[in-house]
Amino acid sequence: MQNPILSGFHADPCICRRGGDYFIAVSSFEWYPGIPVYHSRDLKNWELHTHILTAESQFQLIGLPSGCGVWAPCLTWCEQDGLFYLVYGVMNAMDGGYFDIDNFVITAPDIRGPWSEPVYLHSAGFDASLFHDEDNRKWLTSLEWETREGYEQPGAICLVEYSPERKKIVGTPRRIYCGGTDRGCIEAPHITRHNGYYYLMCAEGGTGYNHCVSMARSRRIEGPYTPDPANPILTASPDNVNERHVLDFLKPWHFNPASALQKCGHGSYVETPDGEIYLVHLCARPLLPELRCVLGRETAMQKMVWTEDGWLRLEGGGNLAKAEFPPSKLPEHKFPSPPECDHFDGEHLPIYYYAPRRAPELFCDLKQRPGYLRIYGQESLCSTRKASLIARKLDSLNRTISCKMEFSATVYQHSAGLVLYYNNLNYIFFRKTFCAKRGKEILLVTQITNGIKHDFYDWSHTVEPGPLSLQLQLSGRMMQCRYAQNGEDFRDHGEKMDISVLSDDYVTQGQFTGTFAGIACVDALCHSNAADFDCFEIK
Repeated sequence: MQNPILSGFHADPCICRRGGDYFIAVSSFEWYPGIPVYHSRDLKNWELHTHILTAESQFQLIGLPSGCGVWAPCLTWCEQDGLFYLVYGVMNAMDGGYFDIDNFVITAPDIRGPWSEPVYLHSAGFDASLFHDEDNRKWLTSLEWETREGYEQPGAICLVEYSPERKKIVGTPRRIYCGGTDRGCIEAPHITRHNGYYYLMCAEGGTGYNHCVSMARSRRIEGPYTPDPANPILTASPDNVNERHVLDFLKPWHFNPASALQKCGHGSYVETPDGEIYLVHLCARPLLPELRCVLGRETAMQKMVWTEDGWLRLEGGGNLAKAEFPPSKLPEHKFPSPPECDHFDGEHLPIYYYAPRRAPELFCDLKQRPGYLRIYGQESLCSTRKASLIARKLDSLNRTISCKMEFSATVYQHSAGLVLYYNNLNYIFFRKTFCAKRGKEILLVTQITNGIKHDFYDWSHTVEPGPLSLQLQLSGRMMQCRYAQNGEDFRDHGEKMDISVLSDDYVTQGQFTGTFAGIACVDALCHSNAADFDCFEIK
């Protein structure tokens, strides 16, 4: 099997099993709906199955800075309760070294819901995770974020009991573990149980090029925990160094040219009924030489085995994350591939569309003109409140992205077209708009890079009213904008553009996600003009 198993922005994976069904939940940050869940029956084929956070009562994203929002979900199935438990954090701000996060838990008997109303847990730190013990007591771990000067940052793993009857934590979170390596930046704790031991799996080294998965164990859930003597058990950078006081989470100096996957860490594992063990973890594939991960942090899988002395190891030995892994013995179960082209003929948007910070239904309409998606324009795409953009996760840098639309711009505040979007401060907008100097509609490329805007007026030219087809041709790090007014004879618009700047490693604010391809409309004048899209295609 080939890694990554989930290409494009699929960070912080958490895997769980219910019977013969396997589910992976991943982070969604500022994107709506929240917490995508992927489903498999064979640990080989995966489909986007559902989203857990779909109501504003579960999470509020409007106005949050990019990179905030929903972090590191923990999805578990409790057989005793007959319930799925989902623990998630909403990061509200990261200014001044303070990580202002609220952690919640919700439950459901079925992965597709209905989910309970959120129960507030605490705000002690992020990457909260729930463990169901054999006596059905429940324990919550998280990284307790350290804000005091003179203390090791970012902090330590803490533990507290959770009472589902009282719907609150019992007591105060207590620190139990400071790491199994000296890489620093410990996070992503998950507790499991095996052969009389409690195992604590963590990520260390920061979610960059020194990222790793480490393990520790204890006879008592409260500890003390003994680190695995072979830590880290998984990484892309096997050299251990003492960087406990280095807060740069990217640490590009640890790039390992011998590894096909980079940034490997933040893992969780699952066991099949036959005893096979598979670990999922995040990874990235940077463009060289600048080390820019345009697709963001992706999800990979490794086959693991228990050693005779009770530690988890990569099957085949070593600790370097592998680009290929042995498939499970589970029977093959395939899913239909998502369509390349959407003609918007249904009553609802397909499951794989996302919008920044709010539900697409607030600005999209499929009924006013059947067979078209009408997008009502609002604020600029730099807005953290009312940007009218829907997008799909980019899963490869060799894609042709196209749309056909009808849109009339009468003032310069009107725009509609194709977007390659990392966040509200970093995107490329190939748009139809109005030029007052020419008195006509024009095609214009606008690029926002770390909040700085540049309009490529040298490439702009007038277009006639009527249907317009736009296209973005991606070939590795380079992109060519193209257009056609008859729907077939595409012409190049301007010069090729380097899209590597749309990456975790280049943006200065709001890292952690990945690049999306989408369609958008802006009406920064009256919030009433709309664009009708006949189709949107990624092939």
